[in-house]
Amino acid sequence: MRIKAPGGLYYGWIVVAITFVVGLVGSGVRSSPTVFITPIESEFGWDRAALATAIAINLLLFGLFAPVAGMLVERIGPRRLMLAGIALYGVGLTGSIFMDSLWQLGLFWGVVMGVGTGATASVLQATVATRWFVARRGLVIGLLGTATSTGQLIFIPVLMGIVVAVGWRGGPLLLALLAAALVIPILLWMKDDPADVGAQPFGATGEPGQATKPEAPAVGLRAATRTPEFWLLCGSFLICGATSNGLIGTHLLPHSIEHGIPAVAAAATVGVMGGMNFVGTLASGWLTDKVDPRRLLAVFYVFRGVSLFILPFVSDFSGLLIFAIIFGLDWFATVPPTIILTAQRFGSRSVGTLYGWIFACHQLGAAAASFGGGWIRVWFGDYYLAFFAGATLALIAAGLASLIRVRQPESTAAGPVSALA
Repeated sequence: MRIKAPGGLYYGWIVVAITFVVGLVGSGVRSSPTVFITPIESEFGWDRAALATAIAINLLLFGLFAPVAGMLVERIGPRRLMLAGIALYGVGLTGSIFMDSLWQLGLFWGVVMGVGTGATASVLQATVATRWFVARRGLVIGLLGTATSTGQLIFIPVLMGIVVAVGWRGGPLLLALLAAALVIPILLWMKDDPADVGAQPFGATGEPGQATKPEAPAVGLRAATRTPEFWLLCGSFLICGATSNGLIGTHLLPHSIEHGIPAVAAAATVGVMGGMNFVGTLASGWLTDKVDPRRLLAVFYVFRGVSLFILPFVSDFSGLLIFAIIFGLDWFATVPPTIILTAQRFGSRSVGTLYGWIFACHQLGAAAASFGGGWIRVWFGDYYLAFFAGATLALIAAGLASLIRVRQPESTAAGPVSALA
C-alpha cells in the first residue's frame, strides 16, 4: 500500500527525521560520561585511569557491535534495531543511577550503554541513507552525522548544569526519560524500506513499490579484506576514532577543568564544538556529492592534526573556544566521505556490513586513545604527550586516505557500482 507523507513530502525524509532524533539522544547518552568523570571521581574516590577504562570499554563495545548492527539491520530492519538499542541503553542509564562499585560502572557505562548506543549509531544511519536515497545520499549521510554533534551541543552543557544544580545522578535520569519517549515515534512512523510505503529510493528509477534491487551482489568481508582499500579505510578511520571520540571526546573536558576553566564554561565550549561540528558535517555531506571524497578526507585529517598540535598551548577560556571552533568543524566531517568511499568501492549493498567493520576500527582507536590518554595523565600529570601523538596520527591518516582507489560512483539513475570480481 502506498503511504504518502503530508504535503507530498517524500516519506524517506520522515524516516531520516526519526533516525536523526534517535541519533541525537544516543549521542547524548554516549558522550555523557565525560561530564560525570569529575563528580564521580570526587564521590567514590576512583582514579582517572579507572574511569577512563570504563569509558574505553564503552567505546570499544560501541564499535565492536557495529558489524553485528550491520548484520542485524539487514535481518530485522532499522525499526526493530532502534527499539532494541534504546531498551539496552535505557537499562544502562537506570542502573548507573544506583551504582556504588567499580564493577557496576564497567557494566552499566561500559557494556550495556556501549552496546545499546552502538545499535543506534553510525551503521544504522548509513543503512537508512543508502536504502532510502540515491540522489542526495551524501547530504543525507552528512545530515544524520550531525545528530552526534547536535546531541553533544545540546546535552553536554545541559548535563553539566544538572550536575552543578542537583548532582550527577540527575543526568542519567533525564536521558532515560528521553529514551523512553523515543519509542512512540518509532512505533508510529518508522519504516524499514521504501517498499513499505509503496515508494522507491529517492532519485532512483524503477516502479514505485518495488524493493531496492541493487545490480551488484554484496561484497562479503572475506573478499573485502583482500583489497588494500578496505584496510586503508579501516586504518584512517581507526585514527579518526582515536583523535576524536577517544582523545578529545573523553579527555578535553577534564583537561580544561584542570587548567582552571570553570566546569560549566568548559562544557559550553564543548557545546560550541558540537555546533561547529553540525556545520562541518553537513557541509562535508554536501561536498561529498560534488568533490572527490578522497581529497576531502585527506584535507580533514590534516586540519585535525594541526588543531591537535595547537591544543597543548591553549591555557585560557578564549583559547579553548578557538580550539573548539576549529576542531568542531572537522570532528565528524570524516564520516560522509568514508561511507561514500565504502559504497563506491564495494557497492551500496555492502555498506551495512563493511562499514560496520570499518566503524569497529574507528571505535577500537577511540577505546585505545581513551584508555591511553587516562594512563598518560596518571603517569605524566598532564595530557600534552597524548595530544601531540594524536596530531601525528592525524597526519598519517591523511596519507592513508589519499591512497584509496575507488570505482565509478553510482549515478542517480542506475543501481550500485559493480562489486569485486
